[in-house]
Amino acid sequence: MLNKQYILPLVLIAFIFKINAQDTAKPIFKDGEAQIVEAFNTPEKWIRHDLFVETEFDTDGDGKLDRMHVSVTRPFQTDKGLKLPVIYVSSPYFAGVAPDVEGLFWDVKHELGATAKDRVHPEVTRLGKRPIISNSHLKKWIPRGYIVVHSSSPGTGLSQGSPTVGDDNESLAPKAVIDWLCGRAKGYTEPYGNEIVKAFWSTGKVGMTGTSYNGTIPLAAATTGVDGLEAIIPIAPNTSYYHYYRSNGLVRSPGGYLGEDIDVLYDFIHSGGEEPLIPNNKKVNDSDIPKVFKSKRDYSNAMVRDTEMKNGMDRETGDYNDFWAGRDYLNDMAPMKAALLMSHGFNDWNVMPEHSYRIYKKAKEMGIPSQIYYHQFGHGGPPPVSMMNKWFTRFLHGIENGVENEPNKAWIVREDDKMENPTAYKDYPNPDASNITLHLTSGAPKSGGLTSQKTSKQGKETLVDNYSFSGKALAQAEITKHRLLYITPKLKKDIHISGVPQITVKLASNKPAANLSVWLVSLPWNDSRRAKTTDNIITRGWADPQNHKSLTESEPLVPGEFYNVTFDLQPDDQVIKAGQQIGLMIFSSDKEYTLHPSPGAELTIDLDGTVLDLPVVGGSNSFNDAFKD
Repeated sequence: MLNKQYILPLVLIAFIFKINAQDTAKPIFKDGEAQIVEAFNTPEKWIRHDLFVETEFDTDGDGKLDRMHVSVTRPFQTDKGLKLPVIYVSSPYFAGVAPDVEGLFWDVKHELGATAKDRVHPEVTRLGKRPIISNSHLKKWIPRGYIVVHSSSPGTGLSQGSPTVGDDNESLAPKAVIDWLCGRAKGYTEPYGNEIVKAFWSTGKVGMTGTSYNGTIPLAAATTGVDGLEAIIPIAPNTSYYHYYRSNGLVRSPGGYLGEDIDVLYDFIHSGGEEPLIPNNKKVNDSDIPKVFKSKRDYSNAMVRDTEMKNGMDRETGDYNDFWAGRDYLNDMAPMKAALLMSHGFNDWNVMPEHSYRIYKKAKEMGIPSQIYYHQFGHGGPPPVSMMNKWFTRFLHGIENGVENEPNKAWIVREDDKMENPTAYKDYPNPDASNITLHLTSGAPKSGGLTSQKTSKQGKETLVDNYSFSGKALAQAEITKHRLLYITPKLKKDIHISGVPQITVKLASNKPAANLSVWLVSLPWNDSRRAKTTDNIITRGWADPQNHKSLTESEPLVPGEFYNVTFDLQPDDQVIKAGQQIGLMIFSSDKEYTLHPSPGAELTIDLDGTVLDLPVVGGSNSFNDAFKD
C-alpha cells in the first residue's frame, strides 16, 4: 500500500505536470486532419481582445485611412510563445441589419423600362459590444489548434468607411487584416488611437471561410493575391452582383427577396458610420459613443448609394456595364493564388449555383488547387467538417495529406443522401456528360413534346403574360394560355443530368419589351408536404429578349419580328428518377423573381427554331435508352 506521506507530493507533481502540459500544448494531426486538443478546448481560458487595423483607403471622406474593427479569440497558450495559424471570418452582418420596414424593397409592379417610385431608406441600429464581434467558428476551430479572427466589413459595426457592396474597399479591407496578421500592416487598440497592437501569436498562415456575403469576402480577399492567405472555403458566395440582381439583361430579384437590389442591400447592412468625436485621441468607452457621436452615414449615402449606385445599377434596362463589371470577382481573379474549396447548393435560388461554378471553373484553368462540394438543398450548407479540416490542415499547418492531389475534384450529395455523405466524382460537370439537343413538338394550350428527334414544321405557339400566376401553378396546369409546356415521354430508367443546360428560344413579342422565363421541371409535380427540393424544379433561367445581341446594350423589340435568344440555365447535377417526365416550361413574367408589368404581353415561340441543350451523363445513348422498356 502507498505510504500516505507520498500522496500529496505526487498529486502536486501531477497537477504541475498537467499545467505544464497545457502550457506547452501543440496541434495534433491524424489521418491528415487536425485533432481536438483538450488543452485548447478551454473556452474559459481563451484570450479575447479587439483592435482596429489600418487600411490603404479612405471611403468615408474624413481624410484619414479607414480602420477595420477586428476581434481575436485564441488559446491562452499563445501568450506563452505558441504561434498558430488563423481562421478568419469577415461580415457586414455582425453588427445588425436594417428592420424589414414597408417600402424597403423596390416596387416591382410597373412596366418594363419604367422607373419605379422611390423606396424607403431605413437606418440600422448597431448591435454588439466590444471586444466581441462574433462567436462563430470558435468551437469548431480553436480546439483543433487555430486562432479565430473576426472583422466587420467597411461601414458596418465599428469599422470605418463606407459599405460599397462589392467595390474595391471590400477586397482591400480583409487584405489589410491579413497583412496585419502577417506583420505588414498596423493595428491599433482604438479607432483613433496610436497604441500599436501586433499579432505576435500568428504564424502568418491564414484561411478564410463564411456563408453567403460572409463567403463572398474570402473570395474578395483572395482576388488581391495577398500573401499569407493560403486557402479559402466560400459557402454559397455571391461572386457577381450582376448575376445576383440581373439575369441575361433582365432585372431579376434573388429568391425570397422580390424587389431587392444592390442599393437595398447597402441600406440593409449600413450599421456603421456613427463615429465618436475623440479630440486629442482621447479614448471613449463604447457605452459613451451615443453621447458624443457624429454621423458619417450622410456622406456614404450621398457618395455611394445616391450617386454611384443610383447612376450605375440601371433598373430600367438591366444591361451589364462598368458599375457591374467592377463588382464581378471573375474579372479580378488574375492575382488569386489561395487554394479553393467551394461549396454550394444546386437548389439555392437566392445565391444561385452559377456563382460558385464560374469561379471554380476559372480557378481550375489558372492551376489553383481546387475542389467543389455541391448539395441538393437551398442556401448555405458547408462541406463536411472532415473536408474543411483536411483543406485547412494542408494549407495552414503544412501537413502533407495529399488533399490537393486527390483524383476526385467534385463531391456531390445525391438526392437521398445526407450532406455529410457526398459522392466523389472526377470533376464537375461530370466528365462523362455530353449535350443532347432536344426539340419541341406542338401541343398548346395543353402540352407538347420534348424529344431528341427533330420534327420540322411544328409551327408557332403563343403565350400571354400574366404575373399573377406563379410558376408552380403554371407547371401544374393541364390547360393554360399563360405558358407553353413541352414534356418528354415517361422515363423507364433514371437519367443523370450534370452541367449547364443552354436554351435558344426563337420568339416574337407584341410589345417592345417582355420578360422571358424558362423552367426545367420534373413531372408529375409533387405537391405533398414530404416533397424534396429535387422533386419538382430541375433548373431554371431568365433573360431579356432586348439583349439578344449583347448584355451591354439592349434594343427595343420590333413587334412581330422574331429573335433568337440564347442563354444558360443554372448549373445542376441531378438524377431524374424512372417514372418521371422532363418538362420544359416557357413563360414570361415569373411572379417570384421578375418585374410585374401589366398582363397581356404575347410571346410567340417558333417551335422549329427553339432547342434545349441538356447535359446528360452517358450522352445520347443513355438518354435514348432511358425511354426503352
